[in-house]
Amino acid sequence: MATDSSLHLDAPPRLEPVTTLAVHVDTPLEIGELVNGRRRIIPILGGSFDGPRLAGEVLPGGADWQSIRADGCAEVLARYTLRTAQGSLIEVENRGVRHAPEPIMQQLIKGEHVPPDQYYFRTVPTFQTADPALAWLTRDLFVARGVREPERVLIQVFRVG
Repeated sequence: MATDSSLHLDAPPRLEPVTTLAVHVDTPLEIGELVNGRRRIIPILGGSFDGPRLAGEVLPGGADWQSIRADGCAEVLARYTLRTAQGSLIEVENRGVRHAPEPIMQQLIKGEHVPPDQYYFRTVPTFQTADPALAWLTRDLFVARGVREPERVLIQVFRVG
């Protein structure tokens, strides 16, 4: 296979900080055991976000739909809306996973405080907006690191450069 000598394949992509969301959540709704795992829905009450590229508020009304698999891994799918400080609306769909040893997962599911180095919580957010000044959100790739606190979730978003 031929390679282009102008490419620097030894350099990994850069992660550029975009914003950190502080999302306030309500008590989880336990749906129960379904064919693909235990289903939980966590309503989003609102919140805020701030960072070098984006700031504003998390609007109430979204939710995080979780499936807890037989191996204990939580597959998460959160959908919610952001309003920037300038008034632009951004639709967010954030998919990811959260896993840890069983005792730690049980603490997280109960809403207890667990230090973030005790579990893995990563997501891939995608964004939609009609604001031309924010079109980069709809074209670039992003990854995020999550931290679950008793009444909120912190989500640190990075642009993959």
